Amino acid sequence: MTMTSDFFDMSTAPLRVGKVHLKVRDLDTVSSFYQQVLGLGKIASSDRQAVLGVGKTPLLVLDADPALTANDRRQAGLFHTAFLLPSRADLARWLGYVADQRLRLQGASDHIVSEALYLADPEGNGIEVYVDRPVPQWLDAGGHIQMSTDPLDVQDLLSTAGTSVWSGFPEAGSIGHVHMQVGNTAEADRFYRDVLGFAVTVDYPGASFYGSGGYHHQLAGNIWNSRGASQRPQNMAGLDRVDLVAKDAGEIAAILARAEKAGLDVTKNAEGTTLRDPWGTAITLTSEDN
Repeated sequence: MTMTSDFFDMSTAPLRVGKVHLKVRDLDTVSSFYQQVLGLGKIASSDRQAVLGVGKTPLLVLDADPALTANDRRQAGLFHTAFLLPSRADLARWLGYVADQRLRLQGASDHIVSEALYLADPEGNGIEVYVDRPVPQWLDAGGHIQMSTDPLDVQDLLSTAGTSVWSGFPEAGSIGHVHMQVGNTAEADRFYRDVLGFAVTVDYPGASFYGSGGYHHQLAGNIWNSRGASQRPQNMAGLDRVDLVAKDAGEIAAILARAEKAGLDVTKNAEGTTLRDPWGTAITLTSEDN
């Protein structure tokens, strides 16, 4: 397990989340939401696409098609994109900003491993904004990662904001994890654990959490809304692709060997190497040493 000052160092994980790609119907509305509410910056844009992130680092790609059907929460796809903030004070300042702007949140939870706030974008794509706790606080007496969903102490969180105010998504922020809706968790395990190589860190009722390098989870899949779902319709708005960054090319080679053994189709192009999970979500692999 990799830690720096007791906090997990995501940069050393064998696999981490790079970008999330969403298909949207109204590009201007959704793009404006992520800029105004989360403070992401616009890195590139056209009539059909907006690339949002922090500094020069892209985190979210929005591809527009007004002809898409509306997102259906019963389908496999996105549960939420989770934006990881560098410190508890950052989360407190963002919560203060949300309160001042009278923006509607959908939930606030203490997960033992993290403190999290929840909302959705204008097209129903789920969003988590969270901060991790130090790694030792994640573990039970046996050294196993433990997670739960408990009420968040909002007043205690707000007390850490200090005198600074929210001024946009921090440069050290990232997408910490992507939580997906799947049709069957055992089938999801066979792809995300057995092919991609993630460990199932927590086996929660109706959900599997997948971690790389000792992190509580970079990916997750649940059946809470989507039990028995088949492949997601290609003409539906919502999650399109998740980009994973491997620490080195050897990690990708090992994944591709397991994918070949499992009989999965693999596509290679300039953007990376792409596999699809059982519900059609594209997982594109790139490595830091390319």
